Amino acid sequence: MERRTLGRTGQRSTILALGGAIFIGEPQQKEADKLIKLALDRGVNHIDVAPTYGDAELGLGKWVKEYRKNIFLACKTRHRTKKEAVEEMKRSLKRLQTDYFDLYQLHGLDKADELETAMGPDGAIQAVSEAKKNDIVKNVGITSHNPVNIMSALRRFAFDTVLLPVNCVLNAHKQPENDYEPVLRLAKERNIGVIAMKAIAKGPWPNDKKPYNTWYQPFDTQKEIDDALFFTLSQDVTTATSSSDIRLATMMIDAAERFDPMAKEKQGELVSRFAAQKPLFPRQ
Repeated sequence: MERRTLGRTGQRSTILALGGAIFIGEPQQKEADKLIKLALDRGVNHIDVAPTYGDAELGLGKWVKEYRKNIFLACKTRHRTKKEAVEEMKRSLKRLQTDYFDLYQLHGLDKADELETAMGPDGAIQAVSEAKKNDIVKNVGITSHNPVNIMSALRRFAFDTVLLPVNCVLNAHKQPENDYEPVLRLAKERNIGVIAMKAIAKGPWPNDKKPYNTWYQPFDTQKEIDDALFFTLSQDVTTATSSSDIRLATMMIDAAERFDPMAKEKQGELVSRFAAQKPLFPRQ
């Protein structure tokens, strides 16, 4: 699988990262282990996890311990204050059976008021910065579904990475709250690593029937997943996180191994196809 440099971190990440969100919805550990082994055996070297992903940290712990030297481990905190973030970080280290994070991210900063708290004098950013000074954290990142908040955060702190939705449907419905392109341009200018999420998100679920373990309606055929992922990986991103649904994540691994850069003309055709599709963001 192709590898790309994750900005100034120097890390060479595979173009697909294993998302710990597969543990949301409490799948059987046996099923999760099968996907994790498949991903690692096929070269995936970047794992993204969070305490909010069910029992993901506990489920991944044994794999992190065994493969620690060969994986780039990214974790997160949804807490906004320094004290809470410190406590959560310690808990995550223990559960993941490691003594450091390659990347630690402020997670889900979609709201302006939460960003203010997290970036303030007693905010979570202080906890992460101190952990970096003590080599517990190697790199610092931010994740958000809201590009406006990301741009604001990047003006205030030298983040090493950003994680945000980069998606063909969003590209067909650009507005400030979902337009990822300004973030990608600034990241390229500053050599910030970009991790894409929601690559295969089609839009909100149209009804209560949800056959996949995702909170959005996904593209779910191999051809659709190929097109959606190839589009995302043809933008200025390093890697894309896998789906929270094990079946879809397996197809994404297959697609990533066959990645072929998508020509601009085909990208435009794909985007035009979704002009009438309701985008996932901004959420109504």
